[in-house]
Amino acid sequence: MTKTETEIATTHAGYAALLGRPNVGKSTLLNRLIGQKISITAPKPQTTRHVILGIQTLPEAQIVYVDTPGLHRQTRRAMNRYLNRAAASVLSYVDVVVFLIEALRWTEEDEDVLQRLTGFAGPVVLAVNKVDRIADKARLLPFLREMADKRDFVEVVPLAAIKGDNVMALARVIARLLPVGPFLFPEDQITTVSERFLVAELIREKLTRLLREELPYALTVEIEQFAEEGRLVRIHAVIWVERQTQKGIVIGEGGTTLREVGRQAREDMERLLGRKVFLETWVKVREGWSDDERALRSLGYADPGAS
Repeated sequence: MTKTETEIATTHAGYAALLGRPNVGKSTLLNRLIGQKISITAPKPQTTRHVILGIQTLPEAQIVYVDTPGLHRQTRRAMNRYLNRAAASVLSYVDVVVFLIEALRWTEEDEDVLQRLTGFAGPVVLAVNKVDRIADKARLLPFLREMADKRDFVEVVPLAAIKGDNVMALARVIARLLPVGPFLFPEDQITTVSERFLVAELIREKLTRLLREELPYALTVEIEQFAEEGRLVRIHAVIWVERQTQKGIVIGEGGTTLREVGRQAREDMERLLGRKVFLETWVKVREGWSDDERALRSLGYADPGAS
């Protein structure tokens, strides 16, 4: 069904960036807004490595959320620099910024994000996440007032992304701030990323959750085959690590870790694709890939800062 000219004149559509320090809940918020998992989550920084678009279509507006890697201070390695460039690059084209922070917590990394927003001329909404963790709600109001004084935010919205509390209130605020115009995507579309990309991310999510603290930052996933065979999808994936010792950790004793990663990822893939999945995974070594600009590009980390 197409919208009439009158309906188009009263709709809003545009891009809203979700910005914040690492591990503040941006991907969880995006998934909650969209109503489906399109951005992986894990309780570790740097889980999100790519700019991901999630599309929410309301009766009066279409909001294209731009989920970004967390902005952070560490720039020693090529991967860290890529993540910062990817997050900062969205400020050149979005209509609205949602600056996400954690309730009752303000860090130097939060301050860094705020400083990066200095040159952004559009509206900025402050979203205060994880309010469900605050037992004494009387402490929240002074914190919200203090945060509101840091910039001329168009609105301050407290919410709990993991539970969905007040999330739709945030969407309504954003919708009012977007330009008037027709929808940018079909109304049933929820993202622009491919199924191939999503299944690679699901594997990386399981690895990030199952492996010890540092190892997830030294691995990435590449899909070598994604073949649809009727009601079956055949997927071959390579897990790249940086050292031979890491390969053994990913595989686990007797292959136990890799089998568990495959089992969990396959179950999520079948829910995502609505079909049976045959998943095969291999672990291979590519030394120093995360600190090699050329290797990053070959593994799908396109540089948003390149001219």
